[in-house]
Amino acid sequence: MKKIFVAAIILTTAISCSKSFLEREPIDRKVEETFYKTPQDALESLVAAYDELQYGDYDNIQLVTEIASDDCFGGGGESDIPWKRWDRFENDNNTNLNNWTKYYTGIYRANIVLSKMDGVNWGSDTTLKTRYLAEAHFLRAYYYFDLVRMFGNVPLVTTPLSPGQYNVPQATPEAVYQLIASDLKFAAANLPAIAYSGIPAAEYGRVTKWAAEALLGRVFLYYTGYYGQNDIAGTVTKQEARTYIDDVVNASGYTLIDSFPRLWQSALSRFAGEDNAETVFAIKFTYKGLGDWNKHDGNRMQVMIGFRNDAVPPYYKGWGAGPVNPKLWEAYETGDTRRAASIISVEAEGLSYPAIYPQKTGFMWKKYMPMMALKAEDFNGDFQIDNFYDYVAIRFADVLLMGAELNLDGDLGKAQQYYNRVRDRAFLDQNHRRILTPGAAGKKLIMDERRFELALEGHRYWDLLRQGVPVAQQAINNTSTDAQFSVSFRPETKGLFQIPQQELNLSNGSLKQNAGWNQ
Repeated sequence: MKKIFVAAIILTTAISCSKSFLEREPIDRKVEETFYKTPQDALESLVAAYDELQYGDYDNIQLVTEIASDDCFGGGGESDIPWKRWDRFENDNNTNLNNWTKYYTGIYRANIVLSKMDGVNWGSDTTLKTRYLAEAHFLRAYYYFDLVRMFGNVPLVTTPLSPGQYNVPQATPEAVYQLIASDLKFAAANLPAIAYSGIPAAEYGRVTKWAAEALLGRVFLYYTGYYGQNDIAGTVTKQEARTYIDDVVNASGYTLIDSFPRLWQSALSRFAGEDNAETVFAIKFTYKGLGDWNKHDGNRMQVMIGFRNDAVPPYYKGWGAGPVNPKLWEAYETGDTRRAASIISVEAEGLSYPAIYPQKTGFMWKKYMPMMALKAEDFNGDFQIDNFYDYVAIRFADVLLMGAELNLDGDLGKAQQYYNRVRDRAFLDQNHRRILTPGAAGKKLIMDERRFELALEGHRYWDLLRQGVPVAQQAINNTSTDAQFSVSFRPETKGLFQIPQQELNLSNGSLKQNAGWNQ
């Protein structure tokens, strides 16, 4: 398993995390024999586990899965082959290697934290120990959830490995999800129940009880939908999932921002700002890498979706990945404020964009698009690697829609209330509500709402798959007279990604390729 990847065996990499509490001294100047002794050591090892969240650029999971969904195409230039292969479900031996490495590095670092906390001298107050353990459990669950959704059949590693232990066989998805659910339950039970208004600004970006509960809801819906189960491997029931989500809605202090467009940087002076009351959990980024390619402080995904080669004011330049499918723009209802706040229509906004390159649809991402007025160069950064817009991994609107879905066959009134809150904000009135009913019709309304509310935030592909492979295939297939826009989802893959060939070669036969990807 690439020795679960060589990079992950070395914890002593530079910590270059971003804002507030993540700005700590790197631990690459210390040795393990004298480390993990003090609470400060423990914090630094925890920051190393957080640090891996920032990694990723052309292969960022948010970008990759949007390209794989029905809402975007591959984009980029002639040489940007990986994006096109993700779009068309084509073989490419090691396209997914960086994601495999990223997630196992994060898992390794979380396992280090979990294995070393008993050796720290905490004194008489073990409150910090409990919190750090809870955060590490969350991070391990977060990394494993992305990993198992992408690859399905992955090695399950719960302790730091030593030489001779690296060729770990693939576990069943059930076993991996059981660990994820157990980790998140531990985190939810052991993180303090501090409402949003009481969270110190210096701690934005740290895991909270509410993030753990919200992620549990997301994991429940995906696992039970994709695998056709009633609960998460006997670990979390539907009623428990409802309770977790309801707790976030009622006790967390998070809420919807008054105007959907204000959630995004493109609102400029009207931007509600990062860490606003709708941000349940965000991956933090900063420009402070200042052009150092050895650091991963910036949101590298942003430059990938920028207008290729040219700045198109008020938007900034990039590589043109993931042009938006016009079908998404057309699917929004008249009066829905989310359309123009989520997607750039070159024509509708009267933009002058002369560049010619493949897969130019006339529609680009507005969410996460780099902006002329908020560019890295203005802070002495590099436009390719130092974009600093945080990725909101869990948003309160998503929590409400999860709550609506979970309560659809339980408390229909509650489901309707949660659903209405999202619709009312989108249209700025109560005249566009839809009546939810139990069963398939109500579920479809909620899934449609998720598409429009959460467009380009990295959820669409997974939402399609958890409705069943046939649903995903029907949505993703695209027939066009222009061959570059023709896409055929391959159901034999079941939506799973190709395990990197390098990992297979190094595993001594302990890893097997996913169905549909054998050369």
